Amino acid sequence: MLGLNDAAIFIIKTLGSLYLLIVLLRFILQLVRANFYNPLCQFIVKATQPLLKPLRRVIPSMFGLDMSSLVLALILQMLLIAVILLLKGFMVNWLFLLPWALIALFSLFLNIIFYAMIISVILSWVAPGSHNPGAELVAQITEPVLAPFRRIIPNLGGLDISPIFAFIVIQLLQSWLIPRLAYYALMPTGLLGLI
Repeated sequence: MLGLNDAAIFIIKTLGSLYLLIVLLRFILQLVRANFYNPLCQFIVKATQPLLKPLRRVIPSMFGLDMSSLVLALILQMLLIAVILLLKGFMVNWLFLLPWALIALFSLFLNIIFYAMIISVILSWVAPGSHNPGAELVAQITEPVLAPFRRIIPNLGGLDISPIFAFIVIQLLQSWLIPRLAYYALMPTGLLGLI
């Protein structure tokens, strides 16, 4: 029975996290004003539209941001945490689900930016100036993060070292801020790794 439970947790975690990633990407793409004619953006829009359409009737956009996709990501994260905790045999403290989901979403957001920057750095070496839809999308996601660092750090003869400093900031947030937020929100040890 224990092996079956672990398999169910693995399947729910994998599929739930994948869809949660797509929903959060939809929010990020709108946040960075990505080109929604990009085929990858079209896929993300079509994949999230069935759940977002009813939410959009209730939740308006604020400050030019698609709040319905953010709320959907938050709801999905809360459900994912609750299901994983229940399958692990823990009692679900519904009072703490919202702060735990916010912390997990912030961690996922940082991971998306981190891996997008890694892809961007690799593409700048392998295929600089590529017009591949994936490369354009990664550039659109990382540019708002790297732009402040580029204003502070001078260009070193064509070598852009701004991603190094962005990696340092993201790593500090992931290794210092996220664990402290989880500690103060009374998040169970290891739950952040489960999500």
